[in-house]
Amino acid sequence: MSENSSYDSYDSDVHGYEEPMVGPLDAPDKDSGLHPVNITQLVLGVAFAGMVLVWALVQGDVVGTGELRWLMPIPWIAAGAAGLAATVWPGRRA
Repeated sequence: MSENSSYDSYDSDVHGYEEPMVGPLDAPDKDSGLHPVNITQLVLGVAFAGMVLVWALVQGDVVGTGELRWLMPIPWIAAGAAGLAATVWPGRRA
Protein backbone atom coordinates (compact mmCIF):
# COMPACT_ATOMS: atom_id res chain seq x y z
CA MET A 1 0.00 0.00 0.00
CA SER A 2 1.11 3.52 -0.60
CA GLU A 3 1.70 6.02 2.17
CA ASN A 4 -1.21 8.21 1.03
CA SER A 5 -4.07 5.77 1.36
CA SER A 6 -7.66 6.91 1.50
CA TYR A 7 -7.62 6.54 5.29
CA ASP A 8 -4.81 9.08 5.65
CA SER A 9 -6.63 11.77 3.72
CA TYR A 10 -9.99 11.27 5.43
CA ASP A 11 -11.49 14.58 6.52
CA SER A 12 -13.69 14.24 9.60
CA ASP A 13 -14.99 17.79 9.22
CA VAL A 14 -16.68 16.93 5.93
CA HIS A 15 -18.08 13.54 6.86
CA GLY A 16 -18.73 14.03 10.58
CA TYR A 17 -16.99 10.83 11.67
CA GLU A 18 -13.51 10.29 13.07
CA GLU A 19 -12.65 7.44 10.70
CA PRO A 20 -14.23 6.10 7.52
CA MET A 21 -16.99 3.55 7.79
CA VAL A 22 -16.42 0.31 5.94
CA GLY A 23 -19.81 -1.30 6.51
CA PRO A 24 -23.33 -0.53 7.62
CA LEU A 25 -22.70 -1.76 11.17
CA ASP A 26 -19.70 0.53 11.66
CA ALA A 27 -21.78 3.69 11.98
CA PRO A 28 -21.45 5.24 15.43
CA ASP A 29 -24.53 5.58 17.59
CA LYS A 30 -25.87 9.07 17.06
CA ASP A 31 -29.23 10.59 17.76
CA SER A 32 -30.46 11.03 14.23
CA GLY A 33 -33.88 12.46 15.08
CA LEU A 34 -36.69 12.00 12.61
CA HIS A 35 -36.05 10.31 9.31
CA PRO A 36 -37.82 11.21 6.10
CA VAL A 37 -41.02 9.32 5.40
CA ASN A 38 -41.20 7.20 2.27
CA ILE A 39 -44.68 8.18 1.12
CA THR A 40 -45.08 5.25 -1.26
CA GLN A 41 -44.38 2.73 1.49
CA LEU A 42 -46.69 4.58 3.86
CA VAL A 43 -49.60 4.62 1.39
CA LEU A 44 -49.21 0.98 0.41
CA GLY A 45 -48.81 -0.07 4.05
CA VAL A 46 -52.00 1.72 5.09
CA ALA A 47 -53.86 0.24 2.10
CA PHE A 48 -52.60 -3.28 2.89
CA ALA A 49 -53.49 -2.96 6.58
CA GLY A 50 -56.96 -1.74 5.61
CA MET A 51 -57.50 -4.63 3.21
CA VAL A 52 -56.42 -7.08 5.93
CA LEU A 53 -58.87 -5.44 8.32
CA VAL A 54 -61.72 -5.72 5.80
CA TRP A 55 -60.81 -9.36 5.16
CA ALA A 56 -60.76 -10.08 8.92
CA LEU A 57 -64.16 -8.43 9.36
CA VAL A 58 -65.67 -10.53 6.56
CA GLN A 59 -64.05 -13.76 7.78
CA GLY A 60 -65.17 -13.11 11.34
CA ASP A 61 -68.77 -12.61 10.20
CA VAL A 62 -68.77 -9.10 11.62
CA VAL A 63 -69.89 -7.72 8.25
CA GLY A 64 -71.63 -9.52 5.43
CA THR A 65 -70.38 -9.80 1.88
CA GLY A 66 -73.20 -7.53 0.76
CA GLU A 67 -71.57 -4.65 2.65
CA LEU A 68 -68.30 -4.93 0.73
CA ARG A 69 -69.58 -2.43 -1.81
CA TRP A 70 -69.04 0.47 0.61
CA LEU A 71 -66.37 -1.20 2.77
CA MET A 72 -63.71 -1.89 0.11
CA PRO A 73 -63.00 1.76 -0.84
CA ILE A 74 -62.30 2.77 2.78
CA PRO A 75 -58.69 1.44 2.87
CA TRP A 76 -57.89 3.31 -0.35
CA ILE A 77 -59.38 6.54 1.00
CA ALA A 78 -57.43 6.13 4.25
CA ALA A 79 -54.23 5.43 2.30
CA GLY A 80 -54.75 8.52 0.16
CA ALA A 81 -55.40 10.63 3.25
CA ALA A 82 -52.21 9.30 4.88
CA GLY A 83 -50.25 10.11 1.73
CA LEU A 84 -51.63 13.64 1.58
CA ALA A 85 -50.93 14.17 5.28
CA ALA A 86 -47.34 12.93 4.87
CA THR A 87 -46.89 15.24 1.90
CA VAL A 88 -48.26 18.32 3.67
CA TRP A 89 -46.81 17.69 7.15
CA PRO A 90 -43.12 18.55 6.40
CA GLY A 91 -44.21 21.83 4.83
CA ARG A 92 -45.76 22.95 8.10
CA ARG A 93 -42.56 22.43 10.09
CA ALA A 94 -40.39 25.47 9.68
